[in-house]
Amino acid sequence: MPRVERIGSAWQKRHIGHFIGGDWVASDSGRSYQNRSPWSGEVLSEVAAGDGEDTQRAITAAHLAFGGWAGAPPWRRQQIFLRAADILEGRRTEVLGALAAETGCGRHFGDVQIGFALKLLRQAAQLAYQPTGHLLPSDVEGTQAMAVRRPVGVVAAIAPWNASLTLSGRAVVGPLALGNTVVLKPSEESPYTGGALWAEILQEAGLPPGTFNVVTHAPGEAGVVGDTMLASPLVKRINFTGSTPTGRRLAEKAGRHLKRVVLQLSGQNPLIVVRDADVEYAVNAAAYGAFMHQGQVCMCARRVYVERPLAEEFNARFAAKVANLPTGDPSDPATVVGPVINEWALALLDRRVKEAVELGARVLAGGVPAPPCYPATVLTDVPDEAEIAQGETFGPVVIVEAVDSAEEAVTRANASDLGLAASIITGDAHRGLRLASGLDAGIVHVNDQPVNDEPHMPFGGVKDSGWGRFGLGFAAEEFCELQWVTVRDQDRTFPF
Repeated sequence: MPRVERIGSAWQKRHIGHFIGGDWVASDSGRSYQNRSPWSGEVLSEVAAGDGEDTQRAITAAHLAFGGWAGAPPWRRQQIFLRAADILEGRRTEVLGALAAETGCGRHFGDVQIGFALKLLRQAAQLAYQPTGHLLPSDVEGTQAMAVRRPVGVVAAIAPWNASLTLSGRAVVGPLALGNTVVLKPSEESPYTGGALWAEILQEAGLPPGTFNVVTHAPGEAGVVGDTMLASPLVKRINFTGSTPTGRRLAEKAGRHLKRVVLQLSGQNPLIVVRDADVEYAVNAAAYGAFMHQGQVCMCARRVYVERPLAEEFNARFAAKVANLPTGDPSDPATVVGPVINEWALALLDRRVKEAVELGARVLAGGVPAPPCYPATVLTDVPDEAEIAQGETFGPVVIVEAVDSAEEAVTRANASDLGLAASIITGDAHRGLRLASGLDAGIVHVNDQPVNDEPHMPFGGVKDSGWGRFGLGFAAEEFCELQWVTVRDQDRTFPF
């Protein structure tokens, strides 16, 4: 096994290889890349730089393991997932350190990720005992009909860095619990917490060799891994979490292979503050919803719409709170806003904020980069033509806009091509539900902020925010085939 070390306060794993067929292996090419901390710039590990041949090896291993895993008795699958949860819980402190070092994840969001992963594993343990089909009435006398769900085979999973533990876990645990085998491609920014860590835990828990495989790749080389997954006839499903532009390209390629995909993509998520809302609660909810993990969560609030009678008070109190959010070292439990993931992300945030200001936007808080961090930033009076007002800007920047009515806020929110999550803060929950029904979003939270997830919920968006739903309660719809089976209890009479 690779060795974990601590150097100062930093977490390190000297080498991270592919995990294929139950073994840790180097790339066929022998190439590797350096995984660096976004906070310190320190080299955390040398990581195998995979290619199409490595990916095909992993797919073949998963295919060979499928029959044995799909036929495993329910108690065996349940035992593995429960044991995996216990192993993860026992490694909590180490995992928190790894998340901070590798992705700049602060203590609070680290606890959120571990809590989700533990629930995910423990809830997945009961999937093996769920009904696999149901009887259907038939008009053909003497025929008994059934609809039976069966695992599809090899599932390819492509997961991002921003919630590396949670989103990689979500991508693989549901398919595995249903009897599929998996090949995971983590982000080059999180090869350990989004990939190798899951391999360590599931292997220790007793998952059979080949059932779960991980292929890592160097920056800029994701395409060859993804293309191999798409082209392989052994891969039956692909799930992807990431940006809308990348998801669109993946879906176009998958269509040529008639390969089903589950896509969870970008969000430009509105938070609507109705005039009867409690201002203090709305401010606290908006700060949490906009700046969790320095805004690098797909569900984060990107726009806050405030009904005009509350706008002045809300803006003043919100800006004051945001200006005082602790910023810096993600390993410090007090830190709220840590580093953004890399220099490119920092430069993009700075460019978009400056462009908005040049077009007439006002900065209420933040707005001046402090590398490797970008401070929590609040903008107002942002014109629609500004780049930051269009699509998703992944970072600690939120736009506040006054509106004449909550209905206007809904209309403004629905003008976006994206529709992942939304939230409404109001003193009238029934009105909140009525407003929620008018929002074009896959997820709406009334009297909460938009950053919420539970393993069994139907997580996913509408419009350009994705296809399909993650969530253990809905995984069978995405990762099983439905087979119609009939059996006759007597011979049938044929007309010729």
